[in-house]
Amino acid sequence: MSKDSLALLQSARSFLFVPGDRPERFSKAQTSGADVVILDLEDAVSARNKDSALLAVTSWLSGTGQAVVRIERDQELASLRGIPGLIGVMVPKSENPDHVSRVHQTLGCPVIALIESASGVVAAHSLASVPGVARLAFGELDFAADIAAQPNQRAMLLARSSLVLASRAQGLPGPLDGVTPKFDDDSALTQDLHAALELGMSGKLLIHPRQVAVTHHVFRPSDHEVAWAERIVKSISDGGAVVKVDNAMVDAPVLRRAQAILARLASDARALVNHREANAGGSLAEEDK
Repeated sequence: MSKDSLALLQSARSFLFVPGDRPERFSKAQTSGADVVILDLEDAVSARNKDSALLAVTSWLSGTGQAVVRIERDQELASLRGIPGLIGVMVPKSENPDHVSRVHQTLGCPVIALIESASGVVAAHSLASVPGVARLAFGELDFAADIAAQPNQRAMLLARSSLVLASRAQGLPGPLDGVTPKFDDDSALTQDLHAALELGMSGKLLIHPRQVAVTHHVFRPSDHEVAWAERIVKSISDGGAVVKVDNAMVDAPVLRRAQAILARLASDARALVNHREANAGGSLAEEDK
């Protein structure tokens, strides 16, 4: 498993889905500014296009493309094995840790376990402990259908919190929140992002490139947070294990929070540099006008 791929998937904030049967969008997605592109062989592709989508995905990843692939069928694994541009695989409807482990062992790349059912939420701790799992992700819409609930914040709270706790207990970064279906509603997206952050989630699944900038803006620490974190880190480096900053005691948990804020800032800066260095390209949004 590539350490670079694992580090990317664990630090990324934005994961942009692209249908696997739309190869004309692959390169544009890669230059959209999203931290990670997910080529989708599951829900976004009709049954009659599954085989052609797999061929398009493997062809692009055998060239200059780099992406995660959301698989649907185990027989797809043989085609994906050894593809140079495959940086990770997303396993939908993750419920069985043994199955997730087999996918990782077959491909040797990091796995994102997408949890979309009550059984998946119950198994979240076991899924997070599987070697090779880089991140948990929440499939809100499928989960809501599975438990016959509305996909609102209150109904989904326990599931989201369960993924956050499982991730933390197994030493993984915060999980990825599910998609916001209204891709042209920045207010709804912002609300969803803030709610995810408040719960401890640290990334977002996206369905349109216009959602990337909003996601990065919300996930970027504020100037106030950065200034506070820098004061905390400096105070520890200048003093002992426990000091006082802004009339509050600073100990190890406070230091870890400050370090996490600065790590988020550094991740944002790296993503910006990568985006600026990418080849200029048209936006996927242009094709949806």
